[in-house]
Amino acid sequence: MAYKDSNAERTTITRSIKELEVSTGNVYETISVLSKRSNQINVEMKEELNQKLDEFATSTDNLEEIFENREQIEVSRYYERLPKSGAIAIQELEQEKLFWKAPETEATSEEE
Repeated sequence: MAYKDSNAERTTITRSIKELEVSTGNVYETISVLSKRSNQINVEMKEELNQKLDEFATSTDNLEEIFENREQIEVSRYYERLPKSGAIAIQELEQEKLFWKAPETEATSEEE
């Protein structure tokens, strides 16, 4: 996925709202777009992590396997180190890789 190659910030940084809203023209629409994209990225990451962790699932676990499964721990740590989905969404918006379509408002006249 694209989030694996992302070089988005892993920590919180200060951003200019005016720069973020340039692409949409409205700060609230920008936040809505970023929120929806962030949720999409988060779902993709969670599904992939669950698929990888399912490989380690066994029907009979003993205490040694639970505490000493190093591969499972490494997979979990890898996903913890990835940038957060919100930071990836902001980076996509800044690099103009994000596409959204606003619903058209239809004007209906009551004169008909």
